[in-house]
Parts: sequence; C-alpha cells; structure tokens
Amino acid sequence: MTVRRIDAFNIVIEGISPVAEAEVLRQLLVSAKTATVDWRACEEAHTAVVQVLLASKVRLRGPPKSALLGKLLNAQMTEPANE
Repeated sequence: MTVRRIDAFNIVIEGISPVAEAEVLRQLLVSAKTATVDWRACEEAHTAVVQVLLASKVRLRGPPKSALLGKLLNAQMTEPANE
C-alpha cells in the first residue's frame, strides 16, 4: 500500500501510487477530515489519486518527490516541509 494513515491527523502517500489507492485515500480523508497528506515520498500517482487530492482540498506537506506532481497541483495547497 502506498497510502496509509499514520495517526488521526496525518496520511502518507509514498512510492508509486496506483489507481486502487484513490479509493483508499478517499476513505481515509473522509474519516479524518482535518488530516494533512504528506506526499514528500510520492514518486508517481495515478490521475485518480491526484483527483481525490484536488477534490478534497486537503492540506499537502510537500513538495512531492516527483517534480511533475508538484506542478500538477496548485502550489497554494502545499505547505513547506518541516525538517
């Protein structure tokens, strides 16, 4: 699984996220409405996963590992990584 919930407030997307992960992500976001998605380790994401992120208007912790994904989503949705 490339999408997982770490705790009540954090969801992680990592690696190459296939279409099946879109529904997993949607369910996690519905159950954790105030969650932030950390996608700094996301190398690729199916467009369905990207659509879930866009539709949910979730806060993203990034940028993603893939520069292309970062360009696809609105820069205003992404908060800087705290390292």
